[in-house]
Amino acid sequence: QVQLVESGGGLVQPGGSLRLSCAASGSILSINAMHWYRQAPGKQRELVTSITSGGSTNAADSVKGRFTTSRDNAKNTVYLQMNSLKPEDTAVYYCNADVTRYDGRRYSYWGQGTQVTVSS
Repeated sequence: QVQLVESGGGLVQPGGSLRLSCAASGSILSINAMHWYRQAPGKQRELVTSITSGGSTNAADSVKGRFTTSRDNAKNTVYLQMNSLKPEDTAVYYCNADVTRYDGRRYSYWGQGTQVTVSS
């Protein structure tokens, strides 16, 4: 089995910064793409950032220039650095990983989510 554990959420004032982490553990042969999603109350879950195993990244237009994703392959960990936060960034943030397990099977796994609240 594979587990993803997120950390780093919390309450921050507009204009502030937060760094989220997501560590994967378990029966992992390799991790392909890793993603951050978010879901605000009453809205659909949306893709925020993606990063490939080689380090290529993409970000949603709404966060470009403010959010940066990175990963440490040795630690099976993905990060989301969020700067210049706005109230509309308030949401539960989820990490997602495309994992190849030791049994050769490939699955998509989700973390439990971490709350980010941007408010004065």
